[in-house]
Amino acid sequence: MQLGASCRFLIAGGAAALVNWLARFPLEIVLPFAAALLGATAIGMTCGFLLYQGWVFPRSDRPLTQQIRDFVLVNLAGQLAMFLAAVLLREVLLMLGFGALLASALAHMMGIAIGAVVNYLGHRHVTFARSSHADPS
Repeated sequence: MQLGASCRFLIAGGAAALVNWLARFPLEIVLPFAAALLGATAIGMTCGFLLYQGWVFPRSDRPLTQQIRDFVLVNLAGQLAMFLAAVLLREVLLMLGFGALLASALAHMMGIAIGAVVNYLGHRHVTFARSSHADPS
């Protein structure tokens, strides 16, 4: 059974998001929440690029330098959405009485979900795009 690009993207993106989310915990021991988010984001982005480029969209006919450049730009948009949502949601959850650890974890998870939508569309149509005559699967 061969998985389509959308399914592979969800699996690879989920793995990269999990790495992102888990990386924040040890980083937050030594860094403030916002800085830990940024560090975890960099780790997750690196994991994501390697998975997307090698497994999800391996037949892209774009030069590697363009893929990397556009990957970073698309991720900046997605990560900006994630970062703003996570910081805002954490404050809301703290005001609602959630403990700091749970508020941080839930806010970060929800922020990642918001950024994932931006990332999929950007990577599918920009970063790893193929010629218009190529098979879209």
